[in-house]
Amino acid sequence: MSRDVYEYAVIRVIPSVERGELINAGVILYCQPRGYLCARVELDEARLRALSTSVDLPGVRHALAAYEMACTGDAGPLDNEAPGSRFRWLTAPRSTIVQTGPVHAGLTRDPEAELDHLMDRLVRRART
Repeated sequence: MSRDVYEYAVIRVIPSVERGELINAGVILYCQPRGYLCARVELDEARLRALSTSVDLPGVRHALAAYEMACTGDAGPLDNEAPGSRFRWLTAPRSTIVQTGPVHAGLTRDPEAELDHLMDRLVRRART
């Protein structure tokens, strides 16, 4: 099986832009040759609270869920957009608490497995 190009961006939460501290809370992955677009989020609320005791957790959860919904077709205004357009919209620069990092690229045989790997490497805490 051939490997296809994919793009991904880390979804991060920055509770205080002034301080510049952040936690990675998810990954969005797009593989155009396979028509694959998926976002996964896992918010470590304890880590986020360690950065900011006043963060609006329900608001952050809602914003993170919007990334997942935009990829599944439950996206409201993005419903009729192609996966590539959705990915570009989702990864556009923002100045909100929840935003994506820079877009990176790679090669994969299995976008779903690649997304799991990226979540393990970039979002989930290492098990000790």
